[in-house]
Amino acid sequence: MIRACLLALAGVVVLSATPGTARDYLKADRAQSRGFSPGVVTEGGKTVWVSGQTGLVDEQGKSMAGDFEGQARVIFRAIDSVVKRAGGSIKDVVTITVYLTDPRLLDPLMPIRREFWPDGNFPASTTITVHSLPAVGMMLEISAVAVVGDK
Repeated sequence: MIRACLLALAGVVVLSATPGTARDYLKADRAQSRGFSPGVVTEGGKTVWVSGQTGLVDEQGKSMAGDFEGQARVIFRAIDSVVKRAGGSIKDVVTITVYLTDPRLLDPLMPIRREFWPDGNFPASTTITVHSLPAVGMMLEISAVAVVGDK
């Protein structure tokens, strides 16, 4: 009861993703418009820690240097690929940490997030602006945590 009151005061709504999944998404209007959830509650399932993914080169070996949207899509596909190796998909990602070389890149990232989480069950998210990343032309790096499996 106390938890429900505190969440209501914070403007957060608790919605379950799918019955039997290991995730409950805490949602708020502003967070949804920005493509993230304020929090994701997990229970059971297998935790998958995904290393920071970069998108300097796409799956065909084409350079994505300087192409922010291309890098973002390559990264989200790479995260999906790693989680699939553990038996899940990008839909099982519960949190991401985004490293950007320019804070103005956050706005163009929002619609790309919606492409990968069209159901609105966005992962929790932290964004950090950094001076640079490991390679010239790299504009972002994203790490993730997924919970795969049922309660």
